[in-house]
Amino acid sequence: MRALITNDDGIDSPGLWTLASAAADCGLEVVVAAPSTQASGTSASVAAAGENGRVASERRTLPGLDVEAYAVAAHPGLISLIACRGGFGGKPDVVLSGVNLGANVGRAILHSGTVGAALTAHLNDVTALAASLDVGLDGPEPLWDKAGEVVRLVLPMLLEMPAATVLSLNVPNVADVQGLRWAELARFGTVQSRVDDVGDNEVELVHVYNEESLVPGTDTALLADGFATLTALHSVGRDVSSEPALPAWPA
Repeated sequence: MRALITNDDGIDSPGLWTLASAAADCGLEVVVAAPSTQASGTSASVAAAGENGRVASERRTLPGLDVEAYAVAAHPGLISLIACRGGFGGKPDVVLSGVNLGANVGRAILHSGTVGAALTAHLNDVTALAASLDVGLDGPEPLWDKAGEVVRLVLPMLLEMPAATVLSLNVPNVADVQGLRWAELARFGTVQSRVDDVGDNEVELVHVYNEESLVPGTDTALLADGFATLTALHSVGRDVSSEPALPAWPA
């Protein structure tokens, strides 16, 4: 099986290398295509840095990995889309996004480029995993090997699930992970955005820790208790429950 590895932290992220290594260890044929620069917070954006609809990429060599790798001048959502349409050597069987530097939890995952790449794969009928390591704003050194260990546990299960399944995995940045649990999405993420008015028609977006109490069973609460969390996701779709009867028109 063929795996496309991408992320939103960029081609030089150790988390990307960790994910590629884990996929290779699970017997997958690995191709890496990741943004050439930081692309966090881009959601499922299909923006590119090129002109005239062309997306530039260059071959790269990754530390300790003998895999095909590309640094791409595009957001991860577009990279996932290109791959699922046959780019980078052919359509993958699975898209793996991450390992992100920082948790992707709560409904705030809407804004994540890591999750956006996975959901873009879902829209194109490809199975996907978004993997993240819960390193805080001023946290200790990332335990990438621990994230890789959990990915190696989850990936075989994912490949046995129905086609186009999307899972979001969050791993606590601790040596002794308590276990693996299914989790609900918290109302917000671990980190929220606050808007400060700085005058002169400008505002500043400040990231602060969420001060709401943790709700049992949610991804934020389970991560805080030392558990790795899995949440099955789906992309956009119709919500018939919110559709009232339409007015008669034309009369």
